[in-house]
Amino acid sequence: MTTSHTLPANLASIRTLRDLHASGWKSRPVKSELRENLIAALREGRELFPGIVGYDDTVIPEVINAVLAGHDMLFLGEKGQGKSKLMRMLVRFLDEWTPFLDASASPSGASPVQEDPYAPITKSGKQLVATMGENAPIAWWHRSDRYAERLAPGTKFADIIGEIDPAKLLSGTSMGAEEALHFGLIPRMHRAIFAMNELPDLDDLVQVGLFNILEERDVQIRGLPIKFDIDVLVLFSANPTTYNRSGKVIPQLKDRIGATIQTHYPRSRDLGIEITMAQALKEGAFDLGGQYPVQVPRFMSEVVEQMAIVARASKYIDQASGVSARFSIANYRTMVANARRRGIALGEVPSVARVSDLAHFHASAVGKLELDMMGSHQMSERQTLDAILAQSIKDVFNEYVTKHGLADIAEAFGKGVKIEVGDMLPSSEYAKVVSRVPKIWDKAFEVNASENAAVRASCVEFVLAGLWASDAISRAEKHGRVNYQL
Repeated sequence: MTTSHTLPANLASIRTLRDLHASGWKSRPVKSELRENLIAALREGRELFPGIVGYDDTVIPEVINAVLAGHDMLFLGEKGQGKSKLMRMLVRFLDEWTPFLDASASPSGASPVQEDPYAPITKSGKQLVATMGENAPIAWWHRSDRYAERLAPGTKFADIIGEIDPAKLLSGTSMGAEEALHFGLIPRMHRAIFAMNELPDLDDLVQVGLFNILEERDVQIRGLPIKFDIDVLVLFSANPTTYNRSGKVIPQLKDRIGATIQTHYPRSRDLGIEITMAQALKEGAFDLGGQYPVQVPRFMSEVVEQMAIVARASKYIDQASGVSARFSIANYRTMVANARRRGIALGEVPSVARVSDLAHFHASAVGKLELDMMGSHQMSERQTLDAILAQSIKDVFNEYVTKHGLADIAEAFGKGVKIEVGDMLPSSEYAKVVSRVPKIWDKAFEVNASENAAVRASCVEFVLAGLWASDAISRAEKHGRVNYQL
């Protein structure tokens, strides 16, 4: 088994079953291993699920309870709620290195699974121990390799349970012999974790094949009189709409899943912003190594996150499909990328995100929402997205208006003021606008007090867009430029 991780010297010296016995290593079922390592992490006060935000009082306690109880788990929630991330993070509670019987030297050939040296389950593993005894060779398995997942659509019985291998039959192997079998993913994850995503899309025949694995922990292929006692933690993910729909998941399978973990979207905008920021900025390539920095005012982060909140409550959006956190992450990245494009082109360092930087957010938003086609509205996807953006600007703007009293700015437009903005307009152009009516704009800059021209330009755009979204002024858009007027 190859791995990118370096085996510690003290483990590298353990090469035979005799060495393993002398080391004092104890065999444990995978669920016991997870439980004991989780208990140790709890005692030591370690962070259990780094990067998971907003689940401290809801989802995480349920996951902990399920591990302590030895349950297989179903993560039930809409798209973009971190289900897959949580499942993958359970690997953290496996031992870093686990020994297995290196059955490549067995007379029956290499074993298809990573055998417990003390309790092999295949013919090749058992023969190796019987033949070589304490000299049976040992290899090591890193925990990062002890997790596998599969997407349910298109998955067949042979993929995850197993099948008779026609090639082996042609070579003369008896159909009733263990050697004729091809192991699927679940048997191959013996002593590990297997996850099945989108459970309701799994074929009924395969669902039935999971009954024994979840209940008796054994695998039987094609009715052959050969059974394997599989040690595996099985995880599932599903969307509530399809999971609860009649006929999508066989009731007997539901009954065998030990714990259902209900995930959810962030309960507050601040939590949503925290998640979006962490995910949007996690890849180093996105910040270009510190070149062409972009500053994002708090109100712009709030507008981007509010778009997801508005979409999740919109009658125009199919709420059964959900609005993923990826909607906010992608839009945030698009906004920053557009601000960076301006900074590169105009030499503004740092560039500051503005409302006009969301002019191109459709590219990152289209396809992430599903329209409610049962409704009476006739809006296109682009029109729906524009309405969501306008409502989000209005919602965030009204919070600042209440605090800062910016309504006076709208009155200036009654005196013939006409202001043009755009994502490629230099910040200096906004300074010229401010110089015409300085007293009024002083209030606007209370939104984000700064003498920086780029920050002030962002404030100007936010206030103008907020007044427009509140129907205080009108706007006209042409060739990427927006004109605000009364």
